[in-house]
This record gives sequence, structure tokens and C-alpha cells, in this order.
Amino acid sequence: MRVAIYGAGAMGTLLGAYIAANGKQIDLITRNAGQVAALNENGARIVGNDNFTVNVNALTPDEMTGVYDIIFLMTKQRENSKILATLRDFLADDGVICTMQNGLPEPSVIEAVGGKRCLGCAVAWGASTVTEGVAALTSKKSKMTFALGSMHGTARHLNAVKEYLQCAGKVTVEENFFGARWAKLALNSALSPLSAITGYTFGEVARKKATKELALKLLNEAFAVAEECGVVLEPIQGHNIVSIFKYKGGFKKFVALRLLPLAMSGHKKLMSGMYFDLSQGKKCDVDFVNGVIQRLGNKFGVETPVNDAVIEMAHEIERGERSISPLNAEILLNK
Repeated sequence: MRVAIYGAGAMGTLLGAYIAANGKQIDLITRNAGQVAALNENGARIVGNDNFTVNVNALTPDEMTGVYDIIFLMTKQRENSKILATLRDFLADDGVICTMQNGLPEPSVIEAVGGKRCLGCAVAWGASTVTEGVAALTSKKSKMTFALGSMHGTARHLNAVKEYLQCAGKVTVEENFFGARWAKLALNSALSPLSAITGYTFGEVARKKATKELALKLLNEAFAVAEECGVVLEPIQGHNIVSIFKYKGGFKKFVALRLLPLAMSGHKKLMSGMYFDLSQGKKCDVDFVNGVIQRLGNKFGVETPVNDAVIEMAHEIERGERSISPLNAEILLNK
């Protein structure tokens, strides 16, 4: 099979390195010409919670030729319509795009290539870029899991996609993939924006008083919206996050606050991709993560005040009206 990762940033490089290290063909595609040059010259170097270097084949989008049977989509959602319009021409007639993006990206992929040519994968680990060609695994290796499935029942090449992903970690094929995707969305909506606006790692977000209180509120807003939408959230890495973190009374909240740092122990070094975007003066993906909770909350009559506040704060940072700071969490908590 001919397979590519489109979006070879930190996570794409990491996944590609594991696939290549297992002897499978994989092309790593990115617009970053410096990244392409470093990968081709020095190989993909993985550091952090793993340590190895492997030769890979990297190229820029304008160097793509022929068609692929599988394309793993690992870019940000902001440019999906433009990217997918291009990728259609490089997808085999029976090929699939497996979107590994955050939020709920499947509808945009399905609109571009059709339901039978779209697979979704919720990724439960993180990575960061050290320098061009070097990516750090910031989750424990044992926590590298993938929830794989389709929004439209069966899809092509499911077993082949699973085989490729198994090069990096444990893959679960989810019958209720929408519930698995929503579970990851809920967790992302709680941790990613708080990491972004404060500069904290996920471990610090889960441990610091103000941010863990806010994270719990964000999780419960997501649970309320999901329930109103009729979505049953699937466990993440064997843990039912609704049972653990949903609360009404004070005692359950007390317990949930103390469990949050334990839940993040395998990902405590992880920094939000939103943080890296904001710190570099770029727009982040808050509208494609927390914005989903906000828009569906508005549609189904569920109030989402904390989501509303973190979205606005992220946009203030984008506009240069606010700086990334731990004080932002205190401001949100006291609103």
C-alpha cells in the first residue's frame, strides 16, 4: 500500500517514525521545507519518553505525485477545506483519509471525499517539536493509544489503518466511534485551552488549584451538551471520564478534583498545541474544540459559560490584547 502522513509536525513525525521503524512504507508531508530537509538528511529523531532515530521519506505538498491508499490527516482544522480539496486528487479511488485532528473533524472530511472514504481516530497522547526533525514524546509510551472508527459504519482499509497505527501503540476499533470522539473532545476542551492561556503543562493544569477547578467545570459543560445531544461517551484508556468527573454535589466534586492529577499522570509533560500556536502569535484551534461545545450548547439550550470565557480569552491573546499567564486562570475563576 502507498501511505502518507499529511501534516508532519511533532505528532506526525512521531507517528511516522514508529511506522518507518517497523519497516512500513510511509511518506511524511509538510509545508515546512526546513523540516523536510532535516528529516531527509538526518532521519526522524525521537526524544523524551522514547529515544531512537530512523530514516524517513519526507516531502513538501508540491512534491507529491501519484495517489495514496491511506492518508493520515494531522494538520490543524483551520484549513481543512483547502487541504482536502487538494488531497482529493492524491487519494486512490478506493483510498481513505484517516483524520487524527482534534475536535469533530469527520464532517469536513466526509463532505470532501464521502463517508466510505473517511476514517476517524481519536489520539490519546501528545508530542512537541524540539527542533526541525526532532520530536519529543511527552506522554508515557504506555499511554499511546488510538480510538479508531467510522461515522458511517464500515469504511475501507480499516484493518490496514489499524495495522499501521499499531506500530506506535494500542488501537481500539470503536463501534460507537462518535462517543469515543466526543470523549476525547471533552477532555481536550478542558485541558488544551487552559494550557494555552496559562502556559502550564497538562500536569500543572490538573494540579494547580484554579486550573483544575476550571477544567472540571469545562468537563461538566461538555458532558451536559453531550447528554442533550444524545451522545454516550466511551471510556478513554479504560476509564469512564463521565463516571469519574461528572458531579452535582460537593463530595463528588471533592473526589473528582483529587482524581484529575492522577488521570493526567501519564501526560503531565504534555503542552497544548493551542499554547504553541498562541506563543508564536498564530491563531489557535479553540473554535474547533471548545467552539464545538459552545455551538451545540447554543443549539440545544445548554449554557456553557466557562467555554464561552476561555474562547474569548484565547481570542484576546490572538489579538495581542492579553498575554499568556497563570493569572488568566484566576481571572476566569473569579468571573
